[in-house]
Amino acid sequence: MGRQRLRCGVGLSVGLCITLLTAACSQPAESGRSDTGDPSRISIATGTTAGIYYPMGGAMAEVINRKTKGVEASAETTGGSVQNLRLVAERQSDLAIAQSDVVHQAYHGKGEFSGKAVKTQTLMVLYPNVYHAVSLQSRRGDLNCFSDIKGKRFSVGAPGSGNELATNLVFDALGMSPDKDIKRQRYAYAETASALRDGQIDAGSWVVGEGHGSLRELEATDALRLVPMCDDEVAKISKKYPFYNKHVIKGGVYSTVKKDVPTLALWNVVSVPTHMSEERGYELARTLYENVAALNKVYEAGAEYLVLENLTKSPVPLHPGVLRYAEEKGVKIPDRLRP
Repeated sequence: MGRQRLRCGVGLSVGLCITLLTAACSQPAESGRSDTGDPSRISIATGTTAGIYYPMGGAMAEVINRKTKGVEASAETTGGSVQNLRLVAERQSDLAIAQSDVVHQAYHGKGEFSGKAVKTQTLMVLYPNVYHAVSLQSRRGDLNCFSDIKGKRFSVGAPGSGNELATNLVFDALGMSPDKDIKRQRYAYAETASALRDGQIDAGSWVVGEGHGSLRELEATDALRLVPMCDDEVAKISKKYPFYNKHVIKGGVYSTVKKDVPTLALWNVVSVPTHMSEERGYELARTLYENVAALNKVYEAGAEYLVLENLTKSPVPLHPGVLRYAEEKGVKIPDRLRP
C-alpha cells in the first residue's frame, strides 16, 4: 500500500504538520496484531492526500503514538472508503476511515462487496460528508437539479473511492446510468478541480465535509456553482438508501455561493475488524475520544459532531470496546448497534 508525505494545505499549523508527518510516514503496519499488551503496529487506512481522511488519520496516529504504550500507528494513503474496507477484510489495515454507505454495503455483502461481506464494526463516528455536485458559474447550460447533468461531462470520483460509490448509488436511485447518461470521468478531487478549470468537464462530485479545502482553493480562481438536489430527487434517494439524509449547504459557506443549496449527507466512521480484541478497542476508543481536540485541529468544521453521543449514527454494530467505553460515560446505545 503506497504512502505519500502529508501536505499541509488543509489549514494545519506548522507544528501539527510536523507531528502528522512523523506519524503518517512511519513504517507499514503489520496486520492482525491487535491484542493489548503486545508490542504492535496499527495501520490506519485513510484516503488520498487531497482529502480530509489522510490528515485525520495522521492526527489519529499521532495521538495513539503519544498516548498509548507499546503501539506504533501509521496513516496510509489509499484510494478511499471502498479500498479501506477491503484492506480491513484482508487484514492489511486495523482502522479504516470510511463513509457509512460503504461500511453498510461491506457489512451486508452488497454492492461493491456483493457476496464478500466484511467482518467489521464501528470504533468511532466522525462527521457527516455532504454531497456536492460542483460546476462553475462560467459554464453555460442549465443545472437546476441534479438530473440535469444528463449528457454532460461529469467526474464521479476516483476509482474505488467512497465518492464514486456514493455517486453510483445516487444515479441508481434516480434511475440513471453513469455508463450511458453522462460522459463519465473518474477523477480524484484535485484532478476534478483542474479539469473544471481547464474546461475538460462540466461538473463533478465531491462527497466531503462542508468547506473542504480543495473547493475553497477552486473558488479562489473560479466562482462555484453548486447543483441542487431537488425535492423529488432527495425523496427517491433517501427512500432507497436510508443512510442518506436531507441536508442544506447554507449560502455563504462558500464565498461564491450566496443561496442555500439542498443536497444529501452521510456520516463518516472509523471501522475496525471484528477480530480486534475488546481491550484493544477500548484502549483506542478511550485514547481517541479523550483527545478529540487534536483531531478537531485537522477539520474544525467537524468539531461539533465528534462526540460519543453520535455513535448512534453508526450504520453497523459497534465494537465491544467502544460500547463499553460509551456506557461507562453514560451514553445509551440502541440494541441494533450492539455486537
